[in-house]
Amino acid sequence: MTKKISLITCGLLLSTNMAFAADSIDEAFKTGTVSGDITGYSLKQDNKGGTKDGKLTALTGGLSYETASFMNLSAKASFRAGHVFDGTKFNNDSLMTEAYVKYAQDAFSISVGRQAIDLEWLGDYNESVVAAITPTADTSIVLGYVNQQAAADEDEIGKFDEVTEDGAYVLDIKYSGIKNVELNPYFYSAVDVAEFYGLKASYSSDMFGAVAQYAASSEDVSTKKDGSIAHIELSTSIAGLSLATGYIKTDKDAGTASISAYGDNISPFDNGANTYSADAKTVYGSVGYTIAAVELGALYGETDFGVNSEEKELNLTASYSISDNLGLGLLYVDYDLEGSSSSDYKALSATASYTF
Repeated sequence: MTKKISLITCGLLLSTNMAFAADSIDEAFKTGTVSGDITGYSLKQDNKGGTKDGKLTALTGGLSYETASFMNLSAKASFRAGHVFDGTKFNNDSLMTEAYVKYAQDAFSISVGRQAIDLEWLGDYNESVVAAITPTADTSIVLGYVNQQAAADEDEIGKFDEVTEDGAYVLDIKYSGIKNVELNPYFYSAVDVAEFYGLKASYSSDMFGAVAQYAASSEDVSTKKDGSIAHIELSTSIAGLSLATGYIKTDKDAGTASISAYGDNISPFDNGANTYSADAKTVYGSVGYTIAAVELGALYGETDFGVNSEEKELNLTASYSISDNLGLGLLYVDYDLEGSSSSDYKALSATASYTF
């Protein structure tokens, strides 16, 4: 799944924070909050090997309305619409990305409808039922069922499609009772497709961070082999400078198989076409620097996969916050696939977004 540099901030469901409590249902609607964005996006891509160059110039806008809470109930509706001036058209010109009702108490919430979800292997917008439980101050549990999924952003507006014929289930647990450490075991069941499970362990201090993760799948389709992925990353930051290096390895025969089918958070690349391929071994390093309202970043990695195949990718990023609401971003990508010049490309994209 492609990573994108986005200036759009999308509110995520997975929180038990309660909205402002209203005294009546009329007050709940009258005191609701409106938010959104207007975003311009432009991409120029120079493809090698005679392949037609890519381009996209588009203007999109998002609008959300969320009621205040009445009797622990609230509701939210969000839309995204856009127009392509030049380049590949969107699948849809507009999409209702969120439409859900939520019941929330201090240690429990449940949401039903279309909503944004960001878990280790589940992302974008989902038609779903999600419960978030906080049994103790250092433990959170998310239980969910997803039926359909869609992506909508500054460079695409998709449509809701079934994740499987009978949906998928997720159990995600986070425990932070050990100082500076978070443990995140999880289990997914995509009906008649696969079950996959894993553990992510994170350590963070003022200057140092580390992440280690392993996930494996049990595929239900007899012709498909089980997959797995292992990841480790070390990072540090000091005086506005951040450094990170990591290693990713997938199963020799199946790669990640079905694990990365519904979202992912491991691959750091904008493209990373073969990070999850069979027998993929990825080494990467990144550096970032922040000064005032400017953030600069560079990421480089190499992936050996399959039989004597290799891809290399360089991502350069820059963002500038003109104000609290207006931001600009640049992304440069240099992608090289060994032995296949038709897949090589260089791309530059620019994003301008005003949020309210």
